[in-house]
Amino acid sequence: MEAVVVDAGSKLLKAGIASPDQNPALILPTKMKRVLEEGEAGEGEGSEVEEVTVDPVVRGFVKDWDAMEDLLKHVLYTLIGWEIGEEGQILFTDPLFTPKALREQLVQLMFETFNVSGFYASEQAVLSLYAVGRISGCTVDIGHGKIDIAPVCEGAVHHIASKRFEIGGIDLTNLFARELQKSNPLVNIDISEIEKLKEQYACCAEDQSTFDETQNSCQTEKHTLPDGQVITIKRERYIVGEALFQPSILGLEEYGLVDQLVRSISTVSSEYHRQLFENTMLCGGTASMTGFEERFQREANLCTSSIRPALVKPPEYMPENLAKNSAWMGGAILAKVVFPQNQHVTKADYDETGPAIVHRKCF
Repeated sequence: MEAVVVDAGSKLLKAGIASPDQNPALILPTKMKRVLEEGEAGEGEGSEVEEVTVDPVVRGFVKDWDAMEDLLKHVLYTLIGWEIGEEGQILFTDPLFTPKALREQLVQLMFETFNVSGFYASEQAVLSLYAVGRISGCTVDIGHGKIDIAPVCEGAVHHIASKRFEIGGIDLTNLFARELQKSNPLVNIDISEIEKLKEQYACCAEDQSTFDETQNSCQTEKHTLPDGQVITIKRERYIVGEALFQPSILGLEEYGLVDQLVRSISTVSSEYHRQLFENTMLCGGTASMTGFEERFQREANLCTSSIRPALVKPPEYMPENLAKNSAWMGGAILAKVVFPQNQHVTKADYDETGPAIVHRKCF
């Protein structure tokens, strides 16, 4: 059986048999519904039991291992078709700065609960670059719950120079919700609907001056919600994208994305600067926002570094939405190498050394 690749994010879990030039076969919400057991009650006596949701992954890291185990059982046995007693090999993508304890807990879960025949894990930044045929470069990964900037030199993340910010797509959704509430005060919009509106309407202005001009003149869009209410969307659509270049909009005293990228790469040895700047890769669902890539490159062209960041163009044979699934696709490429060449963690390795083996064999 071919190896399975799993990329578990805060919003979506991507999984499937390793097929390097294809999108993952399964893309499903990470959020789960929890069935209340007998004796548990909802809020308030006599009230109807409300649906309880659980987030196994928060800001990129697993926080609820029981829920994660249930989710993986559903994915691996029900959806992918593993048989108990005949489990295959599995590769997981690791977010930047994954704590050692979480890596050990994952490998322990895989061998002791799922009885996998082989395990491997690799960092998302490295895998995303593999997906575009690079072993060196710098990834800017805008996830649902975090933003990672990671310089990668010859297949290894330069952790000292890397940056992680605990903001992401969910924070942009909440910002969009607040802005829409200001202009549509009588309308109550569910956050899941806000998420859909953000994906449909949010965009980036060409530059800061163009964004500033939207205060005086901005096209009005009218949108009818599923319940029939009509809302207006004006400047709010631009504020979402602008927050990535002006974090003060989110109330943060941070530099914008391009400045953060330049500062990150500048702390790496100068011999790698050209490779890193000229192989910059945008990843994550937010990277596909209308106008974002163009705005990022425009800002990059204005930066003061001697070498200006240039975005990697994905190979023509890769799917169009590569940025959204790049870590999974890179994982599929790596799975075709590490398992056939026996570079992975085997059951014998695990039994001999324990969970700490993951730090020695997976990097």
